[in-house]
Amino acid sequence: MSNRNPFLRPLLALGVVLLGATAAHAQGLTAGARQAERVDNRQDRQEARIEQGVASGELTRRETARLDARQARITRMEHRAEADGKVTGREAVRLERAQDKASHRIALQKHDRQHRPLR
Repeated sequence: MSNRNPFLRPLLALGVVLLGATAAHAQGLTAGARQAERVDNRQDRQEARIEQGVASGELTRRETARLDARQARITRMEHRAEADGKVTGREAVRLERAQDKASHRIALQKHDRQHRPLR
């Protein structure tokens, strides 16, 4: 095998090391940390959707302000949930439900036929 491609063996070894490091990192995260990371990632995606709606003109200034305020409320909820060092199951459900509602609201506002006037 190493006679055909001299780079294959080191490349496979590197892959095994990276795979092991990734698994160790995933095991090192607590359930609360994984939940917080998931909430943060979803918040980022939702904020990107809002920014895209602004850029395309699908969102008016008022809609954008309201959606941004909703995202800020969810961020504050997340900080309160993490304040004691542990996100309980009930807190996680509340956060996810708030994000679900915010996501639905973003979709409604982007497709409601109200557009920001072009300049």
